[in-house]
Amino acid sequence: MKLPIVATTALISAICIVAPVKAENPAHVKQLIETNECQGCDLKGADLSNAHLIGADLRDANLEQANLTNTNLEGADLTGANLKQADLLNAFASDASFTEANLTGVNFTSAKLYNTDMKNAVVVGAEFKGAKLYGANLAD
Repeated sequence: MKLPIVATTALISAICIVAPVKAENPAHVKQLIETNECQGCDLKGADLSNAHLIGADLRDANLEQANLTNTNLEGADLTGANLKQADLLNAFASDASFTEANLTGVNFTSAKLYNTDMKNAVVVGAEFKGAKLYGANLAD
């Protein structure tokens, strides 16, 4: 009697460990790609690498752990967005706004941040190795 319960528990545990977890809302990803507007969207863990998000409205969006590698965020508005531990490796963010955004642990390695506004953003543990910050506003 106990053997089937143990076997079932072991099987369920194995499935939970192996199955990848998709956290982002697929409808929100589709909305962003189609309209370039996704204010307050849940994009946690989304793969947006190589995307052209020029002028995108991502105010208050959850982009925690999102992959934004090689993404063009020129003129994007990420005011109040959560980008905790997001990957912006080699991203281009000219004239973008990260005002009051959570940039904790963000990888900005080799990113180009020209005239980017990061006023009142949390940048604890962010990596800027090789990044180009021309005219970036990091003041409170």
